[in-house]
Amino acid sequence: ALTMAWRLVKALSEEQQRYEKQLIFEHPAFGKLCQQLLRDARRATRGDLVFSLHALVSLGVPQNTLLVQTLVRVCQEKLNQLDNRCISVLATTLAGMDKDKNVSALQAGLQLLVEQRISSIRDIFILQNLMKCLGKDAPVFLKKKLEMAVVRGIDGLTFPNALRMFLALAAMNYCSLPILNPCSKKIQEHVHDLPFRQLILILEACHTLQYRNVKLFSTLADYVNSTAYLWDKRQIILFLSTCETLGFQPTELLDVFAEKVTEDPDFLNLKNLLIVLRVYSRLNHVPRVQKHPFFETLHNCLNKCLPQISSTELLKAVYSLGILGYLPHHALDELLQKDSKGELTLSDDLKEQNTMMLHCVKTCMELDSPSFTKPAFVLTENLSSLVSLNLRKAQGALMELLGDESMFRQNVQLPYRYHIDFEIRMDSDRKKVLPIAAADDHPDSRVQRLAFLFAPVSAFCLGTTHPQGKLAMKKRHLNKLGYHVILIQNKMFQEMKNEDAVEFLKRKIYSEDALSFPEATMQDNN
Repeated sequence: ALTMAWRLVKALSEEQQRYEKQLIFEHPAFGKLCQQLLRDARRATRGDLVFSLHALVSLGVPQNTLLVQTLVRVCQEKLNQLDNRCISVLATTLAGMDKDKNVSALQAGLQLLVEQRISSIRDIFILQNLMKCLGKDAPVFLKKKLEMAVVRGIDGLTFPNALRMFLALAAMNYCSLPILNPCSKKIQEHVHDLPFRQLILILEACHTLQYRNVKLFSTLADYVNSTAYLWDKRQIILFLSTCETLGFQPTELLDVFAEKVTEDPDFLNLKNLLIVLRVYSRLNHVPRVQKHPFFETLHNCLNKCLPQISSTELLKAVYSLGILGYLPHHALDELLQKDSKGELTLSDDLKEQNTMMLHCVKTCMELDSPSFTKPAFVLTENLSSLVSLNLRKAQGALMELLGDESMFRQNVQLPYRYHIDFEIRMDSDRKKVLPIAAADDHPDSRVQRLAFLFAPVSAFCLGTTHPQGKLAMKKRHLNKLGYHVILIQNKMFQEMKNEDAVEFLKRKIYSEDALSFPEATMQDNN
């Protein structure tokens, strides 16, 4: 009877569920049914026992009631009598319960039972439930056993099971490529069957598992982009925010959403505005068309929020726009007034972050100002002749290519707290590398200065060489200081053979493309 009640309620909407549950709890027969179950708990069949506990927990009967605690203890006593289906239902039930003494004891017993029986379990659905119940605290050897059991039946994987398996692995915090890759492929094949909430859960699971599948992310983003007219703008914001957390840049969707914002900005309250600013700045995305109207729209929305915005939120908003090379003058004035009153660095837990953001904003105010001109001479300082371990290969390749250390500088500190890994000087025709000392002794504005930045993969958008916000801002500012910036993904460079690394740097140094000044920012609005 309890299971039937839950099945009927489960099919209803959330609001209807609340109403129906209340009716069930208030019905006189419900109290009698619970009393009878309490009396007969130890005589109940294993199926009745487990399914009754599942129904009571699902209906929202408080966990600390005598009935629920009694059923948990009886399940513990009869654990060895449960078949695989009952184990699966019990695992699902425990996954939704809070930890207490009896629940923890039952989970520990269930884990031991799973260890004994895992080789006999073939049902993928049951394995998923066990994975969710055992969770991230399960020992690694048991996670591996579950993985092997799933992989045995992976060929018959259905779309619903692929979806559930993603979430089960996330619950266990276990990144299994032999499972995730086939699941990912199945999800891509059925992407049009996914409701919006499932799209978000998949991306969140990938973030938990640190599973970076660009093809999967692109398929999901293309689907949302092609059906953007179906979604509420707040849903698209949530999707973009989840992509930003993964460092993934869904270029077309970002462009489409920018148009939507420009056409109808009224939905942008302060919370949504801050998310949009964070997403576009971190992913360093400037819309390909209508970029001026888009940033002007964000600027106007920010101005409307100024009366209600907190100091830290204002700093984050101006910082995000600054990263993109846009200076919101009115908001900047407000920010500088708050800074002069010491309102931006008062909180200890935010002090370091706020100080960093404020420094970046002030740097943008100076270097991105239309009145800033390239200096004839930049004061630099060599921090140390030693380079970090992850730059030794680059140092060796430059020495082999250029002859000796006098032809380049390493660990160079610049104004505005900027640092470059290596610097070389070239003649005006970009044909010849000049000794550093000679270039310093006889300054010449025609001398070309090259700055090498070896950045981690995390500084680029996923699967691309497109720099994320802070790195793009640094590159832009080094350009302003007169440097030609060569960005290199250090992981890719480290994987090269030594001779390939030398050839790679040679192409970068002598290539005209490498020495251009790309400006994908909003500086020209100022």
